[in-house]
Amino acid sequence: MIIFGIDPGIAIVGYGVLEYMGNKFKVIDYGAVQTSNEYSFPIRLKAVYDEISVLLEKYKPDALAIEELFFNKNTKTAITIGQARGAQILAAVNKGIEVYEYTPLQVKQGVVGYGRADKRQVQEMVKILLNLEKTPKPDDVADALAVAICHAHSGSFRDMFKMK
Repeated sequence: MIIFGIDPGIAIVGYGVLEYMGNKFKVIDYGAVQTSNEYSFPIRLKAVYDEISVLLEKYKPDALAIEELFFNKNTKTAITIGQARGAQILAAVNKGIEVYEYTPLQVKQGVVGYGRADKRQVQEMVKILLNLEKTPKPDDVADALAVAICHAHSGSFRDMFKMK
C-alpha cells in the first residue's frame, strides 16, 4: 500500500510518500511544497493545489493521510491553514484517492505510542521507523511522514482493501 502523508499549510506543506507492506516501511519520497507570501493567497492556494495534484498523479497512492488542525490562539491563521488544507484534500478527492484525517494526538500515539509526546520524540521515531540517516527538514516534512506512519499503524488501510 502506498500512503501519501500531508502536514497541511500554505507557506510550507510537508509531504511524505511511504510504501507499507508486511509491517515494513519503504520511503518513496518526501519533501515540501513552498509558497511565498509575495503572492496573493488565491495564487498560493492554486500553487499548493497544483503541486499536490502533480505529486498524487506521480505516486498514485492508495490513501492520503492528513493532519487535522488544532489551533487555540490565532483564528486568522487557523482559517488560512484550513482553506489550504481543503485544497489539499480536494486534490486527493479529484484523483479518486481515499482521505483519512488524524488529530495531532492520534499521530503522536501512532508513531511514538504516547499521545503527549513532544515534537522531538516524534521526529526521532520517524527517523528510526523509516531507517533514515537524519531527521527530514523542515519539520513539516517529518510531520507529514509521521501522519503517513500513523495511518499505516491505524489499521484503516485494512478496511480500505475490504471495500474494493
